[in-house]
Amino acid sequence: QVQLVESGGGLVQAGGSLRLSCAASGRTLSIYAMAWFRQAPGKEREFVAAITWSGGRTFSADSVKGRFTISRDNAKNTVYLQMNSLKAEDAALYSCAARLKSNSDYAYDRAYAYWGQGTQVTVSS
Repeated sequence: QVQLVESGGGLVQAGGSLRLSCAASGRTLSIYAMAWFRQAPGKEREFVAAITWSGGRTFSADSVKGRFTISRDNAKNTVYLQMNSLKAEDAALYSCAARLKSNSDYAYDRAYAYWGQGTQVTVSS
């Protein structure tokens, strides 16, 4: 089992920045990759970014490229999402996820076996 706990969400003005954190515990040595997804009210869950645990390869959705950066600190078993130039459309519940296998698209949410409870990001215009 892998447990994930997110933090760092909050209220920010449009154009501002936030950094989300996701701390992993449990069988962290089994993790292949971790990702951030988001879901706004009335919308489907959306892939934001992913990072492989060992090699640090990153993948991002087109909607956040150039604004959001995913990174990891293996020593702390923590993944970060630095969000800059936030827009109203970035407001959502952001959830961290972990997968143990590499056999599908990083944006495919069902490939992730473990999920945190999420942290809310609100952007005021």
